[in-house]
Amino acid sequence: MISTSEKIKTAVLVGIQLPSVTDQENSSSLDELARLVTTLGYRVIGRMSQRRPSQRGATVLGDGKLKELADWTGGTGTVAAMVVHKKHKAALKFEKKADADEFERDDGWEEVDSTEPEDHGDSTAPKEKADVVIFDCDLSPSQLRNVESATGVQVLDRTGVIIEIFSRHARTRAARLQVEIARLMYVAPRLRETGGGEDRQGGGVGGKGAGESSIELDRRKIRDRVKELKNELASIGQEHLTRRARREQEISVALVGYTNAGKSSLMRAMTGSEVLVADKLFATLDTTVRAIYPETRPKILLSDTVGFIKKLPHDLVASFKSTLDEALNASLLLYVVDSADPSFRSQLEVTKKVLAEVGAAEIPSYLVLNKIDCLSAEQLQELKSEFPDAVYLSTRNQDDIKSLREQLIKFFETEMVDKEVLVPYTVQGAIGDIRAKIRVLSEAYDENGVILKVRAHQEDLDALQKRYEIRILKDKK
Repeated sequence: MISTSEKIKTAVLVGIQLPSVTDQENSSSLDELARLVTTLGYRVIGRMSQRRPSQRGATVLGDGKLKELADWTGGTGTVAAMVVHKKHKAALKFEKKADADEFERDDGWEEVDSTEPEDHGDSTAPKEKADVVIFDCDLSPSQLRNVESATGVQVLDRTGVIIEIFSRHARTRAARLQVEIARLMYVAPRLRETGGGEDRQGGGVGGKGAGESSIELDRRKIRDRVKELKNELASIGQEHLTRRARREQEISVALVGYTNAGKSSLMRAMTGSEVLVADKLFATLDTTVRAIYPETRPKILLSDTVGFIKKLPHDLVASFKSTLDEALNASLLLYVVDSADPSFRSQLEVTKKVLAEVGAAEIPSYLVLNKIDCLSAEQLQELKSEFPDAVYLSTRNQDDIKSLREQLIKFFETEMVDKEVLVPYTVQGAIGDIRAKIRVLSEAYDENGVILKVRAHQEDLDALQKRYEIRILKDKK
């Protein structure tokens, strides 16, 4: 039976360790790249790294490492000439005749298996060939071309991998537009000539002069497309601003943190909504806003935002500004981290750095150490000593979720006041509005109307007084 499923591509990872990067940081970054590549659907069969003073150079790697990398792919290990000079037909005919004469003079010749990899002194040559080479850094267009020439396979850098994952996981119209803009901005400088890069119009006698080359035409098309996408995204942005304006009077909490830290799982546990939960990097790209369940009074909205990652491309940060604005406009931030990940401290710093770039560093926040069910008792105790004010939970434990809910309510109630409000029987709609927006502690009835003991922000009470003929009797604090 013939399988119709596509062959899973194999990949080899390449790390460039700069002088300022430690061995542990370099290894952790390659581990993260491996997870990104796995999320993309590739199978990692090997990894290599080289210490370099910088990421400059024609191929980033040294000559020896480049040949070692070519062993993984079956490439030549050398960069082909960028410019190939065309020969005259007469010269080609002469060379062809000379080769034929040389073949006739050769009495006996031995065929060489060209598929056998060239020995570069490494006795442990890889048994399995890689279909893709992926670098844990950004490569310039010329570096990409040179490494592809030496390895003979497709070459991607870290940014290319992240953008490809984003494009696969985007679901809503806004997310797809944002990812498409970032992808085109990434692709534009990496366009390559096809067909020798000749002009579309010939020059010379009787010609119309040199016109646009194919690459110039493609780049102009990309600029026009980016402009079109930005205009479309701007119109959607106005819709988002309208929705956000409607929620300005609501209390909002934003879940922020590294990708795959468990934000969506916490969102589902806190709200009961069917948000996507997957053990993949960047499974969530679209902002989801839901009310905490069981609902509180006043209502607390919880928003799930796109995850962060080290070396997140700046174009993606700019494109997902509307998503990050959810954090910027939140009343409280929950920094969610995977406590079972040894590198969560550096991940937390990445999250704080990105949020500081959009101006959200001063917003009140809680640190939530998630996935504590994956820790031993000793590890948990060490973390509690290091982070005494953090919230420790597992989304699988309902008691932990209930405790966090109560902590959020307590946080927002610290700025509230307890009042007694008299609503006359003749006032229509006031009691329903109060119940919908304000926490009612108790109620009583007398000849003048309904007496409600409420806990609310003072500005909410002032707004109710302006809208309805109600009286605030006295403070209860």
